[in-house]
Amino acid sequence: MASIRMVARLFIFFTMKKLFLLLTLLLCTSMDWAHATVVKVGGIYYSIDQSNKTAQVTSTYKTGTLCIPESISVKGTIYVVTSLGQSCFSGCTGLTSITIPNSVTSLEGYCFRDCTCLTSITLPNSVTSLGGYCFYGCTGLTSITLPNSVTSLGDGCFSGCTGLTSITIPNSVTSLGNNCFSVCTGLTSITIPNSVTSLGQSCFYGCTGLTSITIPNSVTSLGQSCFYGCTGLTSITIPNSVTSLGDGCFFNCTGLTSITIPNSVTSLEDDCFQNCTGLTSITIPNSVTSLGNSCFSGCTGLTSVTIPNSVTSLGKWCFSRCTGLTSITIPNSVTSLEAYCFIGCTGLTSITIPNSVTSLGNGCFADCARFESIEVESGNTVYDSRENCNAIIETSSNTMIAGCKNTAIPNSVTSLGDYCFRGCTGLTSVTIPNTVTSFGNWCFYGCTGLTSIKIPNSVTSLGDYCFRGCTGLTSITIPNSVTSLGSICFADCARLESIEVESGNTVYDSRENCNAIIETSSNTMIAGCKNTTIPNSVTSFGNWCFSGCTGLTSVTIPNSVTSLGSSCFSGCTGLTSITIPNSVTSLEWTCFYGCTGLTSVTIPNSVTSLGDYCFTNCTGLTSITIPNSVTSLGGSCFAVCTGLTSITIPNSVTSLGNECFAFCTGLTSITIPNSVTSLGDYCFRGCTGLTSINIPNSVTSLGYRCFYGCNNLSTISRKHRKRRS
Repeated sequence: MASIRMVARLFIFFTMKKLFLLLTLLLCTSMDWAHATVVKVGGIYYSIDQSNKTAQVTSTYKTGTLCIPESISVKGTIYVVTSLGQSCFSGCTGLTSITIPNSVTSLEGYCFRDCTCLTSITLPNSVTSLGGYCFYGCTGLTSITLPNSVTSLGDGCFSGCTGLTSITIPNSVTSLGNNCFSVCTGLTSITIPNSVTSLGQSCFYGCTGLTSITIPNSVTSLGQSCFYGCTGLTSITIPNSVTSLGDGCFFNCTGLTSITIPNSVTSLEDDCFQNCTGLTSITIPNSVTSLGNSCFSGCTGLTSVTIPNSVTSLGKWCFSRCTGLTSITIPNSVTSLEAYCFIGCTGLTSITIPNSVTSLGNGCFADCARFESIEVESGNTVYDSRENCNAIIETSSNTMIAGCKNTAIPNSVTSLGDYCFRGCTGLTSVTIPNTVTSFGNWCFYGCTGLTSIKIPNSVTSLGDYCFRGCTGLTSITIPNSVTSLGSICFADCARLESIEVESGNTVYDSRENCNAIIETSSNTMIAGCKNTTIPNSVTSFGNWCFSGCTGLTSVTIPNSVTSLGSSCFSGCTGLTSITIPNSVTSLEWTCFYGCTGLTSVTIPNSVTSLGDYCFTNCTGLTSITIPNSVTSLGGSCFAVCTGLTSITIPNSVTSLGNECFAFCTGLTSITIPNSVTSLGDYCFRGCTGLTSINIPNSVTSLGYRCFYGCNNLSTISRKHRKRRS
């Protein structure tokens, strides 16, 4: 009886499977073929329309050379083959050539997708349209002849045809769809006929072999990311018919050395020429009224640019990171420079703000390291450079918003704005008058040449990242007037030897001459240096407390401390060992990130979790003992700990986070306990030293590409518990 039931079940299963496949074939056909019947003739499946007596090819399993007939006969009735249906030959990797009859008028979407062995194809004059992604991924296709009957090339039509070296587009074609030739890396040149009026989005995206292209006068617009990543393109002529260049039109065209923009173009959109590192000069016509966000960002070869009087605004990051730009003239027509407009233009030595400018965005001239002269033209109603101060001051608020190494701060200034001196590496000293009450965010960030600074008693607040990365600063004194210190205020000040808070400060102190800043009410140490001693009254370390203190070699943490903040010791490359007291319960995000000198660390039983990136890039760490109190290891917890050869995970741990041990190339063995239920995505990615691993039966979830790149891993075994007898 059991065998009869089994046979019955198998019969039902295979009957249902065939029915499902038949229904799928019927449902996959287009709406035009809703009343069609699927038939098989000569190894090819067709969907026939009995009312119109037409047939559409739907699929085949044939390989090699295929000849599609002009018509088929079904039960004595002749049906004319008029189209190749959607995905009809998709994935037919054995198909090498095909003959299409003159009766076919359309090739529908994905028709020949991923036919990787198809080397050439001739389309008959009857075909009028090629559907979306028609030849997508046909990597073996080297040439194709398009007949004059074709009027449009659908989206992604030849996308990914990496073997295609040339193609002739007939005069009948009026538009090239989005991604039409994207990633056709073998395409070296192409002629676009006069019939084409528009190039779609990402039309030639990633065509790295394309060295030249002729755009006809019929084209009126270049779509978004049209030539994105065409690194082989050295020059291009844009005809007068074009009125707009889409977002990212020439993004990352690193080989482009020159370009002429016609008078017909009225705006350069966002990211238009971003990262065109080979571009040395460009002429912007008088027709252009605005330069979009990141328009020329990263054009490191650009040495000069002339902005015409027609331009009224420069977008965010417009010329950011144009490190070769030595001078620029902003015309009187410009009324606004958006945020970060010239950030990172390290070659600029001077700038003049015309009296027409009424709006300057945040960080407009941040990281312009070589600035020697900054001037606002007289007559400007919003900004000034009073007393020849070599800076930009917002007149109404008396806030200095941009300075340089030669700036002298007038007594009338009441605050230093965000990004004011950011990245002024040539600034060695500055005198701040008693009128100043606040320093903005990022105010002196990255002023590596600054060795000392005196903060006057008038100052009440220092913004976020205020002195971060001031690697030349050796000492700092916080006056008793300061009641607010922004986050990460003194992080990465590697040479700080002395930190002092003046007595009488009601919010902060440096008790017991500790060489640090402590928030009095919470007993939290918020900034330390290599000479810091931690008083027993301190209960926690704030975020980034010792971050970037490369001179810190050892530190004693008292039992009063219960928590170590995020990035607390990150980048302390001189730290070789550390003992964490039993009072600490958790190690936060990036706590010891990049402590490359750390060879050993003792984690107490009080700690219950290790945060994300906790020990990432601790390349000197050879071994570590994780106590039984720990229940989880965060994402990338030990990633890039290349010196780690073995590790014991206690039975208390239930999960290993994403990329937990990624790129631990020295790790040869690891024992995963029965308590672990999940291994995160890329958990052991790139652990090339691992040869075998045993996964306990407690693990119910293996993350995506858990062992990706473990090239020497030959054995992955599943450990089963013994059954009870």
